[in-house]
Amino acid sequence: MKKQILTLSFLITTVNLLSAKEGMWIPSLIKMLNEADMQANGLKLSAEDLYSINQSSIKDAIVLFGGGCTGEIISNQGLLLTNHHCGYSSIQTHSSVENDYLTHGFWAKTKKDELHTPDLTASFIVRIKDVTAEVLNGTIDTALVKTDEEINEQSMDTMDTTSIVYMSVGMVDTASVKTRAEIIKQNIDEITASFSDSTNLDAIIKPYSYGNKYYMFVTKTYKDVRLVGAPPSSIGKFGGDTDNWIWPRHTGDFSLFRIYADSANQPAEYSENNVPYQPAHHLPISLKDLQEGDFTMVYGFPGSTQQYLTSDAVDYIINKGRPAQINMRDSSLSIIRKFMKEDDETRIKYASKHARISNYHKKWQGEIGGLKRVDALGQKRNLEEKFQEKAVNSPNYGNVLMELKRLYGEREKLSLLRDYFVELYYYGPEIIRFASSFKEDIAYFQNDTLAAEQIETRLEGKRKYVKKFFKNYREDTDRELFISLVRMYRNRLTEAVGKENLHYLFDDIFVKHGGIKSYTDQIYNQSALVNENRVLDSLVTKDRVNLEWLNSDWIYQFYMVTKNHYFDEVKPKYDSLSNLIDAQNKLYVKGLMELLPNERKYYPDANRTLRITYGKIEGYESGDGNVYTPFTTHETLLAKIDQDDDEFKVDPKMLTLLQNKDFGRYGKDGGLKVCFLASNHTTGGNSGSPVIDGEGNLIGLNFDRHWESTMSDILFDPEKCRNISVDINYVLWVIDKYAGAGHLVEEMTIIE
Repeated sequence: MKKQILTLSFLITTVNLLSAKEGMWIPSLIKMLNEADMQANGLKLSAEDLYSINQSSIKDAIVLFGGGCTGEIISNQGLLLTNHHCGYSSIQTHSSVENDYLTHGFWAKTKKDELHTPDLTASFIVRIKDVTAEVLNGTIDTALVKTDEEINEQSMDTMDTTSIVYMSVGMVDTASVKTRAEIIKQNIDEITASFSDSTNLDAIIKPYSYGNKYYMFVTKTYKDVRLVGAPPSSIGKFGGDTDNWIWPRHTGDFSLFRIYADSANQPAEYSENNVPYQPAHHLPISLKDLQEGDFTMVYGFPGSTQQYLTSDAVDYIINKGRPAQINMRDSSLSIIRKFMKEDDETRIKYASKHARISNYHKKWQGEIGGLKRVDALGQKRNLEEKFQEKAVNSPNYGNVLMELKRLYGEREKLSLLRDYFVELYYYGPEIIRFASSFKEDIAYFQNDTLAAEQIETRLEGKRKYVKKFFKNYREDTDRELFISLVRMYRNRLTEAVGKENLHYLFDDIFVKHGGIKSYTDQIYNQSALVNENRVLDSLVTKDRVNLEWLNSDWIYQFYMVTKNHYFDEVKPKYDSLSNLIDAQNKLYVKGLMELLPNERKYYPDANRTLRITYGKIEGYESGDGNVYTPFTTHETLLAKIDQDDDEFKVDPKMLTLLQNKDFGRYGKDGGLKVCFLASNHTTGGNSGSPVIDGEGNLIGLNFDRHWESTMSDILFDPEKCRNISVDINYVLWVIDKYAGAGHLVEEMTIIE
């Protein structure tokens, strides 16, 4: 096969082209790329104050909370602030009908009352290092790599006036892409395996801009994290699903946790002997009255963005991928909501699951609407026309768009298969995911060299997992989910790939077993996996571990057959095409930056690593012409309260405090601000991120975007995209005046 060698670049625009409204920036590069612009927009600190490996800095107060959200340290005793929805599963874990913390809230009066949540972690970034050269060692890219340090030392007089260039080379035929990927994976494994600074430190390496750059993040993870306080859902989820992703907003979306450490302030497993963590830095809290135009900065762990997709990829998302996912979740949510209305026990069991499914269900609808409203496809195609005009005679870029179109077309059916599979297996009937948890156990216990102690330790862990699963499981709900989702899965796949391409199991279900209802009754009636006692009793028979029964368990068989079909036949083809698409995207992004340097502001997509984004407090004009101011207040909250509507009713004490304007030091001029809008570029993972002012003080807590802004993962519109935050004054007012937990405020450093 003929190899095509392509010279690629990862370019980051220089400061004179930056915008305060767009971009998610790597903290270690702030000094080189953003410091001057941020200071011109209101930052009073230096880049070293934001990120330093030589002294304490704001980065030392930012944590990856639970693996999917952001949190921040707000006291010298390890007190951690994050969103209510980020702490929701922990609050739900500790809730019961007798102690319904979801409904009534929870406030620990003393540290002894704080509740440990198993498996909950908080991770700090110790340092960030450019490891591009090491990762690309042995590939054709090696000779062209420049480190951040080399670029920073280069004289600005000799640097390109519009960009900083990180050179890289990629090869886009299947064999060479695979070989390059194998070399890179081996290098990453060797770098992380040899990392031995401390047993308390871990290293993870992430690619940037389709693999043109690689950064290593050295982390320290604390495993003893305890629930300290949470408002009732009438505050933490005020507005419910109706207001989710909507502005104006009045949600007190916050919860409090505390990190515990051993006597040396190092990570440790949960122990009553652990002590509150002493941070290198905690965020001071400013009670100032926020004003439109104030500088804001969000520091956190944004999950994923796709700013450089071509029109073909965006067309799939708008017209096929997202509609498929939304339809699957429509069905799941309607079933779960029906059962949640039956009794409080079921409501508590399924509260976290419902929130997990519904959040992106609504987000995707807003994303589609926003992309259509701003004609994202037209914008993308216009950019591609400009690119092609410049690239037409280029040996490097002339065919890249045509090749991407071909590859996306080839992958489309596989993408649908993947989307349906994800919705069925990760957001559908829980029993499938429960069955999947036994696969590793089977392999583990087949090892004849295991000591008795190892066997018992593994068994005890499995027993705990089984009990935890059934604590929040209801079989009749799961049966309905199985019937609906499997039927939809089969029907949608028939439409997508044709009946002849379906796995034989689905013909068996609809032909040999008398349809999906009959099949569901058979597998649930005969499977041991749907009953806690049967599972626990089956783990050990005749004094030995016994998992042989799984081979004939109907639900486990369904899991294995469909899982193997996807992972053996669909995923390898999907991944192979995706690798080729990524290689072409590397070339396309490099070409955009080189051929159209002034077209837009280029920055690496989010990938759940630490980032800084900055903007200002400001409102917006919606697509329908409505103009929205950037603040909600106690007055607009009072106007929205409806004691006959579960989503909008509040506790009588809360209502009285609001009506009496009993705001204490948190009110300003007789009022209390609740939430505010700003032009920070955020996404999922930024939930719980601190909103910080120019002096480095905490002024708010990021928790959402408004509906039209959800398109910002794919296309950021500076006129329309806004993040939503709860004002820190409102947070402290709830803690102090409403909950009577002023002892927590006393821990904090307050700037009046």
